[in-house]
Amino acid sequence: MVRSVWHKTVRPNRQAGSSDIMSVRVEVGLLSGKTATVRVGLEEKVEALRLRAQTTFGVGKARLVNSFGSILDESVPIKLSSVQDGDALTLQICNTVQVQASSFAFAAILSDKSVVIWGIKEGWSDDSTAVLDQLENVDQIQVSCGAFAAILGNGSVVTWGDPAAGSDSSDVQHLLQNVQGIQATDFAFAAILGDGSVLTWGDPEAGGDSSAVQDQLKDVQQIQSTGSAFAAILGDGSVMSWGSADDGGDSSDVQQQLKNVCQIQASGAAFAAITGDGSVVTWGAACYGGDSSAVQGQLKTVQQIQASIRAFAAIVGDGSVVTWGSGNYGGDSSTVQDQLRNARQIQASHRSFAAMLFDGSVLTWGDAEDGGDSSAVQDQLKNVQQVVSSGNAYAAVLDDGSVVTWGDANYGGDSSTVQDQLKHVQHLQATAAAFAAILVDGSVVAWGDPQDGGDISAVQHQLRDVQHIQSTASAFAAVLGSGSVITWGGNAINGGYAVISNS
Repeated sequence: MVRSVWHKTVRPNRQAGSSDIMSVRVEVGLLSGKTATVRVGLEEKVEALRLRAQTTFGVGKARLVNSFGSILDESVPIKLSSVQDGDALTLQICNTVQVQASSFAFAAILSDKSVVIWGIKEGWSDDSTAVLDQLENVDQIQVSCGAFAAILGNGSVVTWGDPAAGSDSSDVQHLLQNVQGIQATDFAFAAILGDGSVLTWGDPEAGGDSSAVQDQLKDVQQIQSTGSAFAAILGDGSVMSWGSADDGGDSSDVQQQLKNVCQIQASGAAFAAITGDGSVVTWGAACYGGDSSAVQGQLKTVQQIQASIRAFAAIVGDGSVVTWGSGNYGGDSSTVQDQLRNARQIQASHRSFAAMLFDGSVLTWGDAEDGGDSSAVQDQLKNVQQVVSSGNAYAAVLDDGSVVTWGDANYGGDSSTVQDQLKHVQHLQATAAAFAAILVDGSVVAWGDPQDGGDISAVQHQLRDVQHIQSTASAFAAVLGSGSVITWGGNAINGGYAVISNS
């Protein structure tokens, strides 16, 4: 499982080369299609941009989402974020329902801060019913591949789900107080406490045992994870890692280089850290991108990094792209290297990458069958606004609201059966093998593997006034304007779908 977190993104070139630019202008849009231009200073935080957009549109609580569907980290200044002058962002109005998903289950925080749980995988020794009465005043939920951890309003934590995936926190439960945030590997959790220390639980080999570095885990600012290891950025910019050494849990070989770290990205079993001067430090499994020595000289003024399962792709200051890791997973971009100029953002499938350029075109590389070859639709990939990936395919929304797909047809790479319905698309979401599109009228169109959410026939008539969609590996959950949640796909209930009321 490849994970990402809301993170800082260093942009040293913009600070050094554009000192005369004190602000940026961003086009912010609602799902209704209404747009407005919002200006924000480079020294202001992303939160200020969001608040200004809310005031402009006259809406309540909301969040900013970029063209790849990623939620922006509000805690960082604009100059250190991924936001650039002229960017197009979406302001998603937050309903009174917040949905979180593991690989096989959903949990929804309702307006009264209670929790509804559904879609637990058959055969699990699940304990969700035993903790339901404790799930009150819930602020946020984090998930591993099969367990949930909820932070309550008083700073305590409640866990449930698959015991093998970290649902048993009994050994540290009495210490889980004043918890500020939680991160997860596939089978373990790590909680940051108010004093900057960290508590871990779950599979020891997947990061559930941090005893080897416990004394050094102080003033922790954020945590990133691979499938079986954690990496924590401390207040002084240094990094501590633990968990499976083969998956990035041992950073001792590069420890002296891990200084002034601003951002960490993770592949399936390796980490890549961007430092304050725009250089990159990597560690973990070499075949997963943990060894960047072949391209180290090119990794300067790095602005952002994206990861497939076994490779990394970095956008550097001049807009070019540097890749490393397993070549057939996107670590080799030589076939398109000459065209990779003025890259704006990069998206990844399991085995390939897609780069959106500033001219609105898209370039792809990596495994051809898994989306690395977009030649069949290259002429259509113009004025692209958003790119989303399933496990082995991509879908792009164009500025006219139409959609272009490519990659493995079994994973949503072929949208021909619904192509005439894909008009006025506002946003896309994906499971591992299907896509779902929200249209301007609030309806939904889906395609791909029916078992993974590509068939919405059972809930089509209920999918009206959809505000946003969340997904697991095999199912979708759509939040309606009323606050109700409609789910469908492989791990929903009641014959493939569920309706959750928020009354």
